[in-house]
Formats: sequence, structure tokens, C-alpha cells
Amino acid sequence: MDKVMNIAGRVLLAQIFILAGINKIGAYAATQAYMEAMGVAAMLLPLVIVLELGAGIALLVGWKTRWAAWALAVFTLVAAFVFHGNLNDQIQGILFMKNLAIAGGLLVVSVSATQHGWSVDRYLQAEQA
Repeated sequence: MDKVMNIAGRVLLAQIFILAGINKIGAYAATQAYMEAMGVAAMLLPLVIVLELGAGIALLVGWKTRWAAWALAVFTLVAAFVFHGNLNDQIQGILFMKNLAIAGGLLVVSVSATQHGWSVDRYLQAEQA
């Protein structure tokens, strides 16, 4: 079951970032406007898309899993404080806590990344042995 749960967890965590990256491409101008309204430079949007898609796919397939999980965890924590920091608003408070939970899940993945499951990392480890 460890292998199945490991890949299931990675898939569930990765999909939110992959879909978010794709959605940002589809709504590029609207996303830029939202970022600027929140005080974030719109020129960072391409980097955000590359991070969400690149690290999301890496997490999905289990390649450089530890680094991808760390990068996404840090990104998610920053996004929580920047975009959902108004804890007086109930919805923003829920979104803030959701981001903390996702970051927590990513940190768990980062420490168990190569121990269980099907992944490129595990395959490469076996090839080196």
C-alpha cells in the first residue's frame, strides 16, 4: 500500500499546481491584473507558471521530488500570506489554512520522496546501485 499511497498523494498534490499553471496561461491578462491588485509585480507571472507546471509535473512523475516539493511548499506559503492573509475574511481564512495544509503535505512528501512508491527518482536510485 505504501507505493499506491505515495503516488496517490503526489498526484493529488501535483494536480492543483499543474491545473493552476494551465489556468494562468488561459487567463493570463486577468491573472496579471489580480497579481498587480494584490501588490505583486505582473512580470513574475511567467516564473509562477513555470514553477507551477515544472515543479508540479516533477512532483507528479517523482523526478527531483524533494526539490519540487520544497519549491512548491515555499511558493504555497508565500501565496498564503500574500493572497490570503486577510484572516478577518472567513473565505480568505479558509484559503489561508488550505495553503498551509498543502505546504504541510508537500513537506511530508519531501522527506519520504525516495523511500516509497513509483517515481523517476526511485528508478534512478536503483540504476545507480
